[in-house]
Amino acid sequence: MVTVSEIYPENADGSAAISDWLNRINVQREPKQMKLLSDSVALCLQQQQNHHVPLGESVLEFGFAVAETLTLLNMDTDTLCAAILYPSVQFGEITLKQVSNQISKTIAKIIKGVIGMEAIRSLQSENVTQSLSSEELDKLRQMLLAMVDDSRVVVVKLAIRVQNLRLAKDALDEVKLTLARETQDIYAPLANRLGVGQLKWEMEDLSFRYMHPEHYKQIAKKLAERRIDREQYISGVIKTLDKELEKVKIKGEIAGRAKHIYSIWKKMQRKGVSFEEIYDARAVRILVGEIADCYSVLGIVHGLWKHIPMEFDDYIATPKNNGYQSIHTAVIGPDGKALEVQIRTYKMHQESEHGVAAHWRYKEGGGQSSGDLAAEQKIAWLRELMEWQEGVATSGELLQQFHQTVVEDRVYVFTPNGRVIDLPPGATALDFAYSVHTDIGHSCIGARVNGKLVPLTQPLETGQTIEIMTRKNSTPSRDWLDVNQGYLKSSRSRQKVNQWFRKQNRDINIEAGRPMLIKELQRNGLSEIDLMPIAEKFNLKSINDLYASVGMGDLGINQVTNVALNFFKVKPRVESEILKISSSRSGSNSDQVTVSGVGNLLCHMAGCCKPVSGDPIIGYVTRGRGVAVHRQDCSYMMKAKQEQSDRLLEMEWSDNSRAYFEVDLFIRAIDRTGLLQDLTQLLGNAKINVINLLTHVNKRLDETEITIRIEVTDNTSLEKIISEISHLANVIQVIRQI
Repeated sequence: MVTVSEIYPENADGSAAISDWLNRINVQREPKQMKLLSDSVALCLQQQQNHHVPLGESVLEFGFAVAETLTLLNMDTDTLCAAILYPSVQFGEITLKQVSNQISKTIAKIIKGVIGMEAIRSLQSENVTQSLSSEELDKLRQMLLAMVDDSRVVVVKLAIRVQNLRLAKDALDEVKLTLARETQDIYAPLANRLGVGQLKWEMEDLSFRYMHPEHYKQIAKKLAERRIDREQYISGVIKTLDKELEKVKIKGEIAGRAKHIYSIWKKMQRKGVSFEEIYDARAVRILVGEIADCYSVLGIVHGLWKHIPMEFDDYIATPKNNGYQSIHTAVIGPDGKALEVQIRTYKMHQESEHGVAAHWRYKEGGGQSSGDLAAEQKIAWLRELMEWQEGVATSGELLQQFHQTVVEDRVYVFTPNGRVIDLPPGATALDFAYSVHTDIGHSCIGARVNGKLVPLTQPLETGQTIEIMTRKNSTPSRDWLDVNQGYLKSSRSRQKVNQWFRKQNRDINIEAGRPMLIKELQRNGLSEIDLMPIAEKFNLKSINDLYASVGMGDLGINQVTNVALNFFKVKPRVESEILKISSSRSGSNSDQVTVSGVGNLLCHMAGCCKPVSGDPIIGYVTRGRGVAVHRQDCSYMMKAKQEQSDRLLEMEWSDNSRAYFEVDLFIRAIDRTGLLQDLTQLLGNAKINVINLLTHVNKRLDETEITIRIEVTDNTSLEKIISEISHLANVIQVIRQI
């Protein structure tokens, strides 16, 4: 940890110590770079107005402390200058124009990017379900662009956060908690994703200290109490390993590994064990020159001490999503005590500590190029996010994708040829297909996991091998966009499906979007409303444009509904007299369903759309047969609203509806032996009555098409049985026919 007194302790005005500090960080820098640093400090001193950052330091002290942190990461001179100048620019002592004219345009650009990263606060998890204004969303996109354009912007921002956490030790509890929560939610995961372990560990430990002070003190105390014994134990382990490495002529460095309190606590929570049972409380790290040496050393370690089952990870063969590589193993070491051992190359260690920051100093010195490649790999996910967000329609999708990419743990699965695919937790076989290639996702009809056929909704687990089955003329289904059906977890996959529908014929999208939107609006009590004002809210010129946008996936149904609910004052429905309707259960008229909305009129369920309790419904006064009850999205009712609106009655289900309703389902599946048996067994177990069933085998496509009529009590039970059928092996699609 850096303190102000370490930076310039001698003079009250700081002049002599500033000179000493510059001399210290100017080690191995060219005269031109040294002058750039001196000029940056001079500009700050010329304009200094004794401003202080919110946590107490002067802007100059704060800038020096951040630069000192970046020095430990071996950052280049431009980055250090940006760190020194940033606080003075942020608090108005100097301008970006002054920096650009007097110091460097590159440095001014870095500072501008750091200031723009204030938008990162909107990425807190509590905001994922909320909508941002267009201005906030634009700032967020500009921030992502700055991060992709120059990763130094992110590193400076992370170093600033570390310094704020250091200064917060004497702040009010409320300030500490706010900083700590933001850090745990955004900054530490971002540092981890960029591989900057040195900053990540400090942020996590300080945040943990502020959020859980008692737990922090307990673990710190236990570490301190056994420090001498632990150091003696590790010293003995190092001597033993040194001798063994010397025997096989492997050159390496062995040292005790730093103990990070937050990491220990997290492992205690995850495994439900005590401090004494944590293996990495005693740990060593072995650095060697080549990858082959890593595995040779692993053999030595396992030859010396017994390996603890389930405590081995090979991150060299399968790196973490941030590029981290190392071998982790745990053994029963000397005296029967658990010991963790990490083995990696020097290069891997440099990357794990400095991450995306590692290559900038080499680049400054004209160095090449493995560092550049490693840095590119660490921000490749950010470039993908930047490309993906250009088509995002809502802020919620962007926030969700950022959290899936940066914050959440990842799932690693394999293609049949051994390629590793990085997916968000809960990702499905269909997500995998889209991650391999967009066209594979679009034409996907099935999947095998470890050789076994699974539904496309199957969540994947790390280590599985996935094979995708495709058909040339297959296209995406709109069901894939239904969150409740569980086809897609990844926001990016959903965006690809949305983009496909956007490219389809406008008339098709209008016809697809109209019933979807009307059904949801009616479900929320918004019947017979003028949608033109809602279309205008989304800068659309017509109601058909609104339907098309919904059909294409540009606008979400819930998004439009929420705007409509805010725009119109919806009057609550008033319960009226009860209408009795005969049930079709087994041909009996004894069971009845009640519908409120009209008096004692003769009613029957329409055979065209077969409404089910819970469906939005409407009544149509027939000639001689009383009132026919239709679904509101029935195509006949769409036409009747325009031509015979005087014959329509507003209706709704009452709370005590208990009848059975006929429903027709269409099922499409890859043909296989036993499919029909599995289907009927599933329906029997669910106590679903089957009225009739027809099958047709399409030999050209090797598909089975099943049309089945069943009886259900309401749309909740219907949705449940549709979901269960869709999870049967080889089933491609389940549709309720209207």
